[in-house]
Amino acid sequence: MPGMGLQRRDFLRAAGVGAAAFCLPRPLFAEAPVRKGRPVQGRKLNIACVGCSGKGGSDIEGVSSENIVALCDVDYDRARGAFRKYPKAKQYRDYRAMLLEMDREIDAVTVSTPDHMHFPVAMMAIQMGKHVFVQKPLAHTVWEAREIAAAARRHRVVTQMGIQGHCGEGIRLLKEWLDADAIGPVREVHYWTDRPIWPQGIPTPDKAEPVPSSLDWNLWLGVARERPYNSAYAPFKWRGWWDFGCGALGDIGCHMMDAGFHALEFGSPTSVEAVSEGGTEDSAPVWSIVTYQFPARGDKPPVKVIWHDGKKMPPRPEELEPERKLPGGGGGQLFFGEKGTILVNDMYCGSCRIIPEAKMQEFERPPKTLPRSPGLYREWILACKGEGPAPGANFDYAGPLSEMVLMGNLAVRTGQRIEWDGTHMVCTNIEAANRFVRKAYRVF
Repeated sequence: MPGMGLQRRDFLRAAGVGAAAFCLPRPLFAEAPVRKGRPVQGRKLNIACVGCSGKGGSDIEGVSSENIVALCDVDYDRARGAFRKYPKAKQYRDYRAMLLEMDREIDAVTVSTPDHMHFPVAMMAIQMGKHVFVQKPLAHTVWEAREIAAAARRHRVVTQMGIQGHCGEGIRLLKEWLDADAIGPVREVHYWTDRPIWPQGIPTPDKAEPVPSSLDWNLWLGVARERPYNSAYAPFKWRGWWDFGCGALGDIGCHMMDAGFHALEFGSPTSVEAVSEGGTEDSAPVWSIVTYQFPARGDKPPVKVIWHDGKKMPPRPEELEPERKLPGGGGGQLFFGEKGTILVNDMYCGSCRIIPEAKMQEFERPPKTLPRSPGLYREWILACKGEGPAPGANFDYAGPLSEMVLMGNLAVRTGQRIEWDGTHMVCTNIEAANRFVRKAYRVF
């Protein structure tokens, strides 16, 4: 069939152990040769895109100033729009076949799959010396987030995680204001969101449904444990299932927590605890409230960070005028300092204001000291060409941010307070929680 690339049986026969070394976690991937990324100078990047519908479609559009040489999606019907828009790109279902077959042509890879496949796809590309752009969260587990950041350093590739707010004006203003002591030392931060906007806290389907004719279900499952197809999982509702997604935290946490993580230099928490409702062994809860404790960092005092999802809201701040409401919908952020409070009106830190507004009007804004960004995709493209600095959401930043977000799910899934040793990546008080730090992988 045209556009299929290598058939799976031919691919596995041709690639043999070499493919396994690229595709699977340690100890197997440790055998892969260390190939280094290099700047692509004097021409456009040749980019391969894994995941072509939904967010994948907008990611492809974001890098479309370059050469889109390959498109990979396990569901050709959902990818058809991208196939039509980029007819010269080779079409694949299996990312492994694409990378091996087009190794000499591909400079960089975008990864816009469900969460559980971020790590295997990106790790193979990194090990082959390809620059990578990966959607949030960077990985499916805390261990994966740390491993993939280390691999990117080892292979010297240019990386970026898909958190557009990190390139915006708001995150820079927030840091400049906090550094200028606008509200004094921050001791408490709240985040809230209406996510999940998909089903969670529901029973695991007990019946198989026919697999859509356009979908390769085995490839969609990838490294996840095998189970029969059901429309409760794909194409849209996968975020609510632990085998595939990371719940509301995984969807919005990297966006929402980004500005605070950057401005306050959170690092690794010492403990996390959660209350939630409706979660199961398979499915994330209907709502959760997660509390992180961060130690002092240099001259910054300890901080308590509280996450609210499922339309749960933080207490109304006393400084907010009676006629004003906290933002709903996508949510907001509150930073409580010793001298005042900052309200952020969205998940991306697009707008931050000291409250009440009268105090904002009195505030003498500090000079803009931080470099501004040309945009999420442009940052990455320029860096891949050696024409700009490392992107702001490179994996040395995005890895620890994703670890913080995913740690919240350790507390959600165990229902217990997690005491955390960040250096050794281990829960020191609840041994059962460590089974969620990393996971088993299916060979597919």
